[in-house]
Amino acid sequence: MIDQKHNAPRRYFVDAQGHRVLIGLSLEETAEFEALDPSSKETGHGAAKIRGGKWAAGAGEIRWLELYSKHEGAWRTWIARSQAAQAQDLSFVNYV
Repeated sequence: MIDQKHNAPRRYFVDAQGHRVLIGLSLEETAEFEALDPSSKETGHGAAKIRGGKWAAGAGEIRWLELYSKHEGAWRTWIARSQAAQAQDLSFVNYV
């Protein structure tokens, strides 16, 4: 749900042990995602490269995209459900 200041909700939750886990991913997948995240790497290991005039992704980038897609799909579902629940909570308001 989006708060009154129009701040987007977090894309993760904190589990019972205090670990940050991305919505739609397991703790292990979250750790893998963060390890593969190109924005957290200065070396560019696993990043896409131009080979023989064609774009080629490294295995790390392909796996990162798989995990990102899984997270993004779960995130969009969670947002849609949150917005639907918020609309139901406001159903008592008479807009006429």
